[in-house]
Amino acid sequence: MTGGRVHTVDAQDRIAEAVAVSAGRIARVGAAETVAPLIGPRTRVVHLHGRSVLPGINDSHLHGVWLGSMWPALLMDQLAGSGGHTHEPPPDGAPGGPARLETEADRRRAILRTADLLASFGITSYTEPGLGPGEDAGATGCFGSAALHDYAELAAEGRLKARVTALTLFGELDGRSSAAELLAGLRDFKPPADVPGRFRVAGVKIFADGIPPMRTAWTDRSYSDGTHGALLVDGNSDAEREAALRTMIDAAHDAGHQIGVHATGDRTTRVVADALATALARDGRDARHYLIHGDLLAPRTLTVLAAARIGLNTQAGIPVATEPMIVDALGADALRDAWPTRDALDAGVRLSLSSDAPVLTPDWRAGLAAAVTRRGLDGSVRGEAQRLAVAEALRAYTVTPAWQDGMEDVKGSVEAGKVADLCVLDGDVFAVEPQDLPSVPVRMTILGGEVVYEG
Repeated sequence: MTGGRVHTVDAQDRIAEAVAVSAGRIARVGAAETVAPLIGPRTRVVHLHGRSVLPGINDSHLHGVWLGSMWPALLMDQLAGSGGHTHEPPPDGAPGGPARLETEADRRRAILRTADLLASFGITSYTEPGLGPGEDAGATGCFGSAALHDYAELAAEGRLKARVTALTLFGELDGRSSAAELLAGLRDFKPPADVPGRFRVAGVKIFADGIPPMRTAWTDRSYSDGTHGALLVDGNSDAEREAALRTMIDAAHDAGHQIGVHATGDRTTRVVADALATALARDGRDARHYLIHGDLLAPRTLTVLAAARIGLNTQAGIPVATEPMIVDALGADALRDAWPTRDALDAGVRLSLSSDAPVLTPDWRAGLAAAVTRRGLDGSVRGEAQRLAVAEALRAYTVTPAWQDGMEDVKGSVEAGKVADLCVLDGDVFAVEPQDLPSVPVRMTILGGEVVYEG
């Protein structure tokens, strides 16, 4: 690929002119004249004509089976009026409201539909954040343990168009769980074997609380009705529920798993950060644990996350859509700690941006635009002080999710020796106005040197 702008997203954010791919890996990156000697009689030469090349996009929190059954319907669009989201299926007959996925064929069809969709967006990696026995009887049929086996089989067949990381789930999605269930799951559940380079089960997902707009997040501040929410973990009091949550985190860590915790309220994020940091301090393992969503994060909590090398995985489109709901639930004072992406980076937290699709669109271009502008569809800017630079937002879709996956030496930037996961845009992400980025077409997606989309 030559004659364009190759944004390497390496440690120096260098820009090159050409990149050569051989045997699924990046062979050379640099000026056109330094890459040209690698052209052989069987080499396909792509003349970029000024187009830009990025590392393949990594959506580090995306429900692939559910997205494939829902698209193009999005939960945030359907449920904005209710002030929150759920993973329960819409009523029959509603847009995106199909019957429960009952069969292997149904699930595989949804996964493959997502594969085609994500390839068209330049996404080459994603994380399925919660599939397992806790949802085997779930309402959608999208999150049970059978889906793990579907993924593994499709990966072995070479039919996935992205690298997929999965977390297991021993409680209900967006619902209750217990320490006893998680301990039993860790002991008894056997996930499918990894398919090297294409699919792996990395760890455990835990739902700690709900979300602030629905007054189900556990908060230090009181809601407008005087309540504080609660943890979703079983227990007869806040103290019992917190102790059970800490037991779950300790058990998953001690079993050698990566842990992703859905935590949104300021009290929950504080407790989860402390619990993860305590577990990590016991053995010093580089576990790549991370906090998911983090709607309300006090400055002290950000300090704990940074010091313990705990990641933050959040969605830039959520604040621009739901800030008024936060104000209604908790008051304007809560906005000081709401979705603090700028503060997180400044504190040294490893920040990954994701879509939570089908809550939001899986189109990372829209997510990047939201992170940089904090501008909603109505033109209002939500949390202007938390805006990111384009380069920072791009790293949060590439190299930092690669760190979350423990694969920063393998993917996430355009550097010689790494896998050839690439996204080609018909324009330059740094040259257009951020709000116009979603209109810049994706022209090519390459996974391990194979073209999986060309438009």
